[in-house]
Amino acid sequence: MADQPNYRRVLLKISGEGLMGRVEYGLDNDTIKRIAAEVGRVHQMGIQICMVIGGGNIYRGISGAASGMDRASADYMGMLATVINSLAVQSALERIGVQTRVQSAIPMASVCEPYIRRRAVRHMEKGRIVIFAAGTGNPFFTTDTAAALRAVEMGCDALFKGTQVDGVYSADPHKVKNAVRYDEMTFLEVLSRDLKVMDASAISLARENRIPIVIFSIHNEGAFADVVQGRGRFTIIREKD
Repeated sequence: MADQPNYRRVLLKISGEGLMGRVEYGLDNDTIKRIAAEVGRVHQMGIQICMVIGGGNIYRGISGAASGMDRASADYMGMLATVINSLAVQSALERIGVQTRVQSAIPMASVCEPYIRRRAVRHMEKGRIVIFAAGTGNPFFTTDTAAALRAVEMGCDALFKGTQVDGVYSADPHKVKNAVRYDEMTFLEVLSRDLKVMDASAISLARENRIPIVIFSIHNEGAFADVVQGRGRFTIIREKD
């Protein structure tokens, strides 16, 4: 981790909860502006960026299913929540002068572009940020899996996940005071220890395609710019050479 990484294209995954700030539900404008500024700073480095944003701040499909709703319908509702979040972040990015496109896996032509892989690549080549909304477009798959899938499809050099903590811990550090933090792990270590970093399907997909996953805190100012340069506190998950 001492060597400075050289990323050409990256995918940033942010949970819906990451947009809540201090509010209990929905979107916090100040938090969205700050995250947009963080992304804009990395964009100015010449790094191509695409994003996947969760929808848990508005609606979480698995919670709806747990309360008795049909799981497929609940997941589709969650996908629509990710579109709302994506449009909010797009607006914040464009207010600071960063051209951004939202592409949805569920076609909704009046709101945003449909997901077309080649078009997304072309947008990034032209210096635009692309936000992938509506997950994979299929129920029973999380936005973590969507992030890993899009990272593979876009040929990203790494998948960055901005979370509530500054890396991977042996347990939730907010609940367990002596939780151990890891600087580096392999995909198999994460899977075998059942660490709740990302879904197992997302970890497996990244492993099969040798895309490293970098876990960092989205709430630390300047953290995204630091970690793409190999600085700051983060955990990198990758195959050992």
